[in-house]
Amino acid sequence: MNSLAYALLSMLVRKPCSGYELKQLLEVFWQAKHSQIYPLLQKLEQDGLLTYELVGQSGKPDKKIYTLTDKGLSILKEWIAQSPAVPVIRDEFLVKVYAIWLTDIATAKKLFDERMRAINEKIAYREEELRKMRDTFGDSIEDIACTHFGRYILYQRRLRQEREEIEWCKWVMNLLEKSAFS
Repeated sequence: MNSLAYALLSMLVRKPCSGYELKQLLEVFWQAKHSQIYPLLQKLEQDGLLTYELVGQSGKPDKKIYTLTDKGLSILKEWIAQSPAVPVIRDEFLVKVYAIWLTDIATAKKLFDERMRAINEKIAYREEELRKMRDTFGDSIEDIACTHFGRYILYQRRLRQEREEIEWCKWVMNLLEKSAFS
């Protein structure tokens, strides 16, 4: 099993979900495409780690709602106890930043402006999701026994990283301004 398979099982341990919902939930820590998720869900179902129920929709194809099986839960618990692999970071923006000296100041500023705009959208989304969690669960969201505790602390982590990246981008923009006048 690969890490994405465990990530899917981790999402399903909290509540049954469709493939679309799983993609949305994964966003906080994993960028996966539908073309990766659906074949993997099929394999996990064949391996007896999850089941699904077809739910009819008017005007649309039926959707599958996936649920973790006892076997899937057991495998997930074993996996959680193991040390994690070294994280893989792939960010095209950072590769461009590494070679930014090859471009002009206006292009560099545009690159950072676009990054800050995208991050600010994520910050707004994350703050709203955290507000909803607080409204739904109150202070119990900060209790490890709450089924949404893991999601809560991951959203908090991402929010802090995104806010820090905005500060870093502003710092770089200041350097670019200084370079423009030198």
